[in-house]
Amino acid sequence: MPLLEVERLNAFYGKAQVLRDVSIAVDEGEAVAVLGPNGAGKTTLLNSICGLVRADGRIVFDGRDISALKPHERIKLGIAISPEGRRLFPEMSVEDNLLIAGDSNKLDFVYNIFPNLKEKRKQKAKNLSGGEQQMIAIARALMLEPRLLLLDEPSMGLAPIVVENIAERIETIKEELGISILLVEQNTQMAFDVADRFYILASGQIVREGTIEEMEEIEQEYFG
Repeated sequence: MPLLEVERLNAFYGKAQVLRDVSIAVDEGEAVAVLGPNGAGKTTLLNSICGLVRADGRIVFDGRDISALKPHERIKLGIAISPEGRRLFPEMSVEDNLLIAGDSNKLDFVYNIFPNLKEKRKQKAKNLSGGEQQMIAIARALMLEPRLLLLDEPSMGLAPIVVENIAERIETIKEELGISILLVEQNTQMAFDVADRFYILASGQIVREGTIEEMEEIEQEYFG
């Protein structure tokens, strides 16, 4: 049984329908990428899973239908998101940004994944590089000790070498911590580095899915 099952999801902003009959699944300990262009509905999909967007259909987590649960109830079950744009508190320190999501006994847990954040824990978030700010956003989600980590465009605005570093951290989260990952991206290289399977979302619908090996064969068709 998959850890997450999204079945025939339709999502709306007001009267505008953004997602149409979207179905995806993420297994325990698996990393799955959702790829597609801007405006495809990728962020809406993650927000629907978190309960932040009005949606019809079924969202099942660990065998339980969570479609009617509020966002904070879904967090308690083990779903956490690192949002698009990071959404940090720039005037607060690195450590205070983390403590918003969890208590201090969880800090060592995330500092083991992101040791450079420990070195800069007293610095204001706004004074760190874009890559380091992205690490704060992911670390903050890990403070919730999730079973499923949702990552929304973690490569956005970052240099390729920084993206590679972030990808290595995400791989560590999956392999060493056993946390399942749903990654939304436009950067296909990031998907190649961390994901086991992929879905392609276009105009609010899933148009292709398969393994990462299969994605290499169709990359030119959708991203060339």
